Amino acid sequence: MIEKTLSLEHFDPVEIYGVNNKNLNLFKSHFPKVKAVARGSQIAVEGAQEDIEAFEAAFNALLSIKESKGVISEYDIDFLFEEEGREAEVGKVDMHTADDYIIVYGNDGKCIKARTKNQKRLVKEYYDNDLIFALGPAGTGKTYTAIALAVRALKNREVKRLILTRPAVEAGERLGFLPGDLKEKLDPYLQPLYDALQDMIPAKKLQAFMEDGTIQIAPLAYMRGRTLDRAFVILDEAQNTSLGQLKMFLTRMGNEAKFIVTGDITQIDLPRKSDSGLARGVELVRGIRGISVIEFGREDIVRHPLVTKIVDAFEKASTADPSQE
Repeated sequence: MIEKTLSLEHFDPVEIYGVNNKNLNLFKSHFPKVKAVARGSQIAVEGAQEDIEAFEAAFNALLSIKESKGVISEYDIDFLFEEEGREAEVGKVDMHTADDYIIVYGNDGKCIKARTKNQKRLVKEYYDNDLIFALGPAGTGKTYTAIALAVRALKNREVKRLILTRPAVEAGERLGFLPGDLKEKLDPYLQPLYDALQDMIPAKKLQAFMEDGTIQIAPLAYMRGRTLDRAFVILDEAQNTSLGQLKMFLTRMGNEAKFIVTGDITQIDLPRKSDSGLARGVELVRGIRGISVIEFGREDIVRHPLVTKIVDAFEKASTADPSQE
């Protein structure tokens, strides 16, 4: 048996230990053979050398997560001790691994994870950039992963509001012929965003968030004139925006805001595909510090296996006959 003292150095103990030591107690529960006592900014640990080494390595990984994302939740701690999908022992987990894997817990308790290479990259880039473009074909989980990140940020109080928007393009249907008031006419265009939220937030809580404005789902036109501070904002289906609309959206960014723009330039619903400003907009801002561009591919498709084959078939057709794009 040996003893060792771990120091938090420049970290606030409450931010690490949690209220009433909730985080620390959860962390300690994974090391039943180690006795750990917190004394201010130091933790005295006692146990076998190999157990203490594992405890220290995992604790350092937790501090790295805190330094990276600014907050620690029980989800981060749980991940450190998940065996599935890890090639190394807990002591070898790097500062980003937890974020690569579990994003948030859904309503049924199932972990919502970053499953593909570019989904994991999206999670990593979130901590290093305030604006991310996630581009790629249908079924790659771009929007779903972005919404999971937004829900986690809201739960962790990293942001005050979650705003989801998409252009209400008349793809084969005209709003004037649809029944109901404006909200009822627009809801079909926004339904995919509702579906994702309903997977992650209990119905009553989601309703309360929407009623008090904590979560807002609105067409892109409603963004004009707003300044969005401490908000997590997602623009979905951005391929259906003009360059001017995209600029309008991007310039809504306020202090401590996070923006994610998702789109698929092969699925433009505008009457004239040349009106889409997404590709041009991305090239204009690519390379600016604080902005990341992630290009999803067929290898990221997580829907039915046939989706990959369908995407391939349409891409081949458009290559052979550009008029089919």
